[in-house]
Amino acid sequence: MQLVLITGLSGSGKSVALNVLEDSGYYYVDNLPARLLPQTVGYLAGAGHPRVAISVELRSAEALAELPRQIADFRERGHDVRVLFLEAKTDTLIKRFSETRRRHPLSDDRLTLTECIERERALLSGLADVAARVDTSDLGPNALRSWVKDFIGISATGLTLLFESFGFKHGIPLDADLVFDVRSLPNPNYDPRLRLLNGRDRAVIEFLGAEPRVRKMLDDIGRFVADWLPEFQRDNRSYLTVAIGCTGGQHRSVYFAEALAARFRGQAQVLVRHREIKA
Repeated sequence: MQLVLITGLSGSGKSVALNVLEDSGYYYVDNLPARLLPQTVGYLAGAGHPRVAISVELRSAEALAELPRQIADFRERGHDVRVLFLEAKTDTLIKRFSETRRRHPLSDDRLTLTECIERERALLSGLADVAARVDTSDLGPNALRSWVKDFIGISATGLTLLFESFGFKHGIPLDADLVFDVRSLPNPNYDPRLRLLNGRDRAVIEFLGAEPRVRKMLDDIGRFVADWLPEFQRDNRSYLTVAIGCTGGQHRSVYFAEALAARFRGQAQVLVRHREIKA
């Protein structure tokens, strides 16, 4: 059975992700308490469901401590298990709760909304090493749907290496494990011919590829990731997100993410995201 477990912060888009999986033919279970996960997976496997998506509710330290062991047990039984963790910046979550006028699941008479969000964030922080993390702060529903489809389309064997471009003026992605800054390199934005293009366009690729400093930094970052990738693999990580940032997230960071992804295909499962490119 292919099993996708969805968890993360309230308001981060778990319902959108679950709807994508439902539309893709997955049998889905919403907001399942973690203590019921083994019984539910066993029942659905016995019922012959080939693809299952479960939104898991994790509200206690005990449930969090049990989840990695449960995932390992599911895999030992032959299930293809993927774990997707959605998160977002606090101000983004506050805005979403204000727009929907929904109560936070941890809210009571003593905690403010901000305190509820930070309490939940601290509670779930231990999932970083077992889940693919997605920062939905700057993602519209359509972009999130696309990223979820990419996630379920990859093989679950080995480590998945994700290269993500972003713009520093919009903030560093919360889901980044490694962050590299390429703002010191020549900026195509200052060339009127290149300003409206991005790092996937041939003219920008040729402009940046002709710069010795760009080639050197690309080699340095590639060498660093290559040197330490075996250590991350030995640490039993399932996912590693390498974020590359420039000023606006349109030219240099996009070029680097694409070039690094091409370099590492064949060494690991590779995905590419461009946070600031909406189309």
